Amino acid sequence: MTDDSKVKQKRIFEIAKELNISHIEIIDFLKKDKIPAKTIMSAVDESTYLKILEEFAKEKDIVERFRKERARREAESKRKAEEEARKSAETERKNIESEVYQQAIPVIESAIKVTLNFSSSIHEMLIKKVFDTDKLTDVTPEAVEVLIEEKSTEAAAPKEGEVKDEKKKKKDKRKLRRITISDIESRLDQKGGKRRTGVVEDTKKGKKNKRLANIDDRKVDESIRRTMAKMDEKSTRKKYRKQEIEKDDEQQEVNKIRISEFATVETLATMLNIDVADLISTCIQMGMFVTINQRLDFDTITLIADEYDYLAEQVEQYGEEVLKIEDSEEDLENAVSRPPVIAIMGHVDHGKTSLLDYIRRSNVVAGESGGITQHIGAYKVVLENNKQITFLDTPGHEAFTAMRARGAQVTDIVVLVVAADDGVMPRTIEAINHAKAASVPILVAINKVDKPEADIDKVKRGLSEHGVLVEDWGGSVQVAEISAKTGQGIDHLLDLLLLESEMMELKANADTAAKGTVIEAEVDKRHGPMATILIQKGTANIGDPFVCGPAAGRIRAIYDERGHRLKKVEPSDPAVIVGFDVLPNLADVFAVVDDEREARKIASERQKIQREQQFRKAKEWTLDTISQQIAEGRIKQLNVVLKCDVDGSVEAISEVLGNIGNEEVAVSITHKAAGHISESDVLLAKASEAVIIGFNVTANPKVKEVAKRENVEIRHYSIIYELMDDIKAALEGLLSPEKIEEHLGTIEIREVFKIPKIGFIAGSYVKEGKVHRNAMGRIKRKEEILHEAHISSLRRFKDDVKEVQEGYECGVALEGFTKYEEGDIIEVFDVKSVKRKLV
Repeated sequence: MTDDSKVKQKRIFEIAKELNISHIEIIDFLKKDKIPAKTIMSAVDESTYLKILEEFAKEKDIVERFRKERARREAESKRKAEEEARKSAETERKNIESEVYQQAIPVIESAIKVTLNFSSSIHEMLIKKVFDTDKLTDVTPEAVEVLIEEKSTEAAAPKEGEVKDEKKKKKDKRKLRRITISDIESRLDQKGGKRRTGVVEDTKKGKKNKRLANIDDRKVDESIRRTMAKMDEKSTRKKYRKQEIEKDDEQQEVNKIRISEFATVETLATMLNIDVADLISTCIQMGMFVTINQRLDFDTITLIADEYDYLAEQVEQYGEEVLKIEDSEEDLENAVSRPPVIAIMGHVDHGKTSLLDYIRRSNVVAGESGGITQHIGAYKVVLENNKQITFLDTPGHEAFTAMRARGAQVTDIVVLVVAADDGVMPRTIEAINHAKAASVPILVAINKVDKPEADIDKVKRGLSEHGVLVEDWGGSVQVAEISAKTGQGIDHLLDLLLLESEMMELKANADTAAKGTVIEAEVDKRHGPMATILIQKGTANIGDPFVCGPAAGRIRAIYDERGHRLKKVEPSDPAVIVGFDVLPNLADVFAVVDDEREARKIASERQKIQREQQFRKAKEWTLDTISQQIAEGRIKQLNVVLKCDVDGSVEAISEVLGNIGNEEVAVSITHKAAGHISESDVLLAKASEAVIIGFNVTANPKVKEVAKRENVEIRHYSIIYELMDDIKAALEGLLSPEKIEEHLGTIEIREVFKIPKIGFIAGSYVKEGKVHRNAMGRIKRKEEILHEAHISSLRRFKDDVKEVQEGYECGVALEGFTKYEEGDIIEVFDVKSVKRKLV
């Protein structure tokens, strides 16, 4: 067999897409033929592929015929629509031309007759005056002569004063009247018709000169036609050019989507108006293995959208042009030095918070749960030399990918903390990628060097494998070997940070309206909605009106990270700001504005856009979606109402919960928000049959009483691992138990008896194993399965028995079956239910 005759193995999802059928049908068909096929990614050989084609050929033919017929109808409909549009445009053009000709001909005839002895430039000047104005035009001989004299005066170019005096005299002496087309027609009729040779007299006061003109009808007609043709050609060309531009704009609008960065695969599929499974299949073919809840950066979104012939445009919030953080020329001129902003990044439990705790000389670690930073903490540190550094402590847990990415984007330097006893781990690699994507310099801090099992060379080797080459190995990345426990090497690390920041020459204009980024947001019982803001330029003072994402307000209070009240906050300073009307989102731009009314207008419009985006995300229930759910089987859901202390935890935990589950069970988040658990949350959970999960938040006694009365379960957590384990256990309870067959024995029918009031009994012999009453029996005749049911009767001689062992005879009857024959085989088995686990 030649290479050309070989057929490349195809995966089941590709065949399902080719035949336009459900992959479940193909898998069921293969299972019946005892061909191994576990998932949609299973590949089949040529012979199996041909079997599938033969089995579903009829459906494929029907689908192909339907597609061709639909394409033919669409093409025919499009052709008819274009023909109708063309005819309509042609009719409209003719109507306009007819109307223009009817109105213009008498005017142009009169003008040409009056100016026949003059040059063609006078004709063009007069006709242009007729058509360029919406007002009535005076084409009497007196008016024409004025136009001619003005033109000749301009050509002679006399002194400016003389021209003005001359025109003023003529305007004082002359009284012009405006006439309509009907006036022209009636005047021409009185003179003997529109086309005749005549004399035109100049009736200008103070002069008695006469001008005679011999008028040729053919010249008049030819001049009219030539002039109208030129005008018609220009207008038609402009008209069709305008139509083409509008058509192009319309086409571009159709093939464009506006989407935000870090959108999930499901959101992108909704915006592209395609099925999520199709989008995931396309990503797999492109070499990207994604899940339905995975977040994508904008480059990936652009790549996928381009595959579907869509242009992805990153969403800019309403009023963004007012809130640009980019420095203007004025900002650059007035810029002064500012402290650096440092992001501490790395893997879980590699010592990020311990390092920052040592630097700050305060016990922050005791406030964290289980060694995990639940959200970004922003801290300002003043060193002994009065130098200031702002630190951002980012979480290391895998759930907080989006938060780490934002942390890298608002910082100047990334300190990559790597444990010397653990080496480079998955979150370490992710942090490297985030820093590179944000074009932020990296400084490596190798922690836990005081441990006996520390292997510094292993860490450096692991970093070099991912593009981070330290100075010792010939690279440019600086390294500090530290111990956050003993303080070893931390002074050296701070010196390196200050040196790096001085080389970067970090500057910002503090003398302008403040602009910054939301690092964290939460609802406080005493202050209401408030947010941690990292100011990037300008100065924010108490009382300043501001806009921040969908929120607006006036600064009522400013606090530092230790809870001290401040009067103002300057560039590179993190601060908690109070005064928001609603909770802003993470990474929203905070901007001080001049007018509070303008701020509230921008925020209101953004809220409308946000509601519109949420409305567009809502899935419509159609016959297609219903039939798809029927084909795939109903998914069991665990409904959850999620409340967290801060917005970052809401985002991270909802993403984690979305990733737990499989094709049978899943978590459905009915509602998620930052803040304490309220009575409305309990009522919502009751209506949606949901469980309430509180992460670092509590419920007051009144809410607990309502929950008890409504039989709503409230669970509280402070460690994300415990939350994940409990949710996984709850989902496993929703899984249908796995049915396992346990073979008991085989019996052979040797004679059939008919017993009155009971029916037919199969006189049998137990060939192997045993048989007991209420077990399952599968009767086979020549390897063909005839029936499968419970054993309803088991007798030995005339007595009912519970069990018959191998080598004995017995009488057997199966529920719902009577057509026994000698030689039939009955396989006896039990079915056991085994609890399944989520993998």
